[in-house]
Amino acid sequence: MQKTVVIDIVGLSSALIGEHTPFLQAYLKDRQLATIVPMLPAVTTSVQSTYITGQWPSTHGVVGNGWYDHEDCEIKFWKQSNKLVHAEKIWERAKAIDPTFTCSKMFWWYNMYSSADYAVTPRPNYLADGRKMPDCYSHPASLRDELQQELGQFPLFKFWGPGADITSTQWIADASVYTDKKYNPTLTLIYLPHLDYCLQKFGPDTGKIGKDLREVDGVVKRLVDHYSTTGARIILLSEYGITQVDRPIHINRLLRQEGLLGIRVERGLELLDAGASRAFCVADHQVAHIYCNDPSVLQKVRALVEKQPGVQLVLNKEEQKAYHIDHERSGDLVLMADEHSWFTYYFWLDDAVAPDYARVVDIHKKPGYDPVELFMTSKARAGYKLLRKKAGFRYVMDVIPLDAALVKGSHGSLAAGKGFHPILITDGAQKANLQATDVYDIIWQHLQD
Repeated sequence: MQKTVVIDIVGLSSALIGEHTPFLQAYLKDRQLATIVPMLPAVTTSVQSTYITGQWPSTHGVVGNGWYDHEDCEIKFWKQSNKLVHAEKIWERAKAIDPTFTCSKMFWWYNMYSSADYAVTPRPNYLADGRKMPDCYSHPASLRDELQQELGQFPLFKFWGPGADITSTQWIADASVYTDKKYNPTLTLIYLPHLDYCLQKFGPDTGKIGKDLREVDGVVKRLVDHYSTTGARIILLSEYGITQVDRPIHINRLLRQEGLLGIRVERGLELLDAGASRAFCVADHQVAHIYCNDPSVLQKVRALVEKQPGVQLVLNKEEQKAYHIDHERSGDLVLMADEHSWFTYYFWLDDAVAPDYARVVDIHKKPGYDPVELFMTSKARAGYKLLRKKAGFRYVMDVIPLDAALVKGSHGSLAAGKGFHPILITDGAQKANLQATDVYDIIWQHLQD
């Protein structure tokens, strides 16, 4: 099969390619750019799962970056087992045809315990004293040690949170090149997350994110230069575009005011008790899943959310079929925001009793996605916390604000204009408007040519 690399430049859309991306602008002169019609939900794990299976969420089951587990009665976000994706992956099909085929999966999601030959993904060390140490997971396990010896410790705190910057994206790119030189995989999937950070903080304002665009452009150039020397077919793509937002929607607060949310109070702070709630919301950027433990409140909940400003679409299980998101994991109702709105997970009515995890970066404890984790209340406070850490004292890095209005960019909705649709760039001609499932076929075509 033909050596192929797929470089996922998160958040890239045609509206961002211009003076701040000189390499991409020049690269496009001899190549084809196609837009990809956003899928529901247009979020990382769902889109990536569709790209590598050719199936919709209704089949592969990844209905968002997180969902409610009905058996555990827990909301789980950012899990990592590849077994959560219930469909054959493109590399599995290729291996069945060509036993010499190998695949390298560099930071694409659901990257643990997959059938890919080589894989690297973020995986902190959680120590017994509560500390979270930067680290990553790899297959084979020895690759992790080699990469961190060669490139330094994986910069976890630059990958997500207030300190996120180009450092982690550059590390991923360098790790991809190292892995390619060592193993020469047939298919390489590379995830470059940097634009996700600045776009959610500032929106698609090139006046504010010009430096970030230039940094990503440089990383892409170095990757393309390397893979061009290997004879690989190169595909550049994105999962979604990010639009300007100015309206956070607090569905859980609405449900709470109607007496539908289960709340526990521990140490004077409030916690969402999903299993004890009659209805609750799992927020995920511009998409939200509402689960009704009490089916009798479903119509009441629908009437409530349909009246909320910024809610553009409300889908019950039957209506979800038209959008390919009907699955046992999806909510009893799936909500989509309009272009300028997004959903928070917030459920408390008074910041004084917000849970302790609300003010820290904790993507696993929070019952929904929280882009406010990209912001910091005070550098001085963060510095004080770091001093306590270095001195060996216990500390909590509680520096995340509780102001959803800070967020200026989001994704997930189908309402984005075409300039903010995800894109795909290849050497060969493609349809002008691709469906997300078409990406699988394009990757397969590149492997065959």
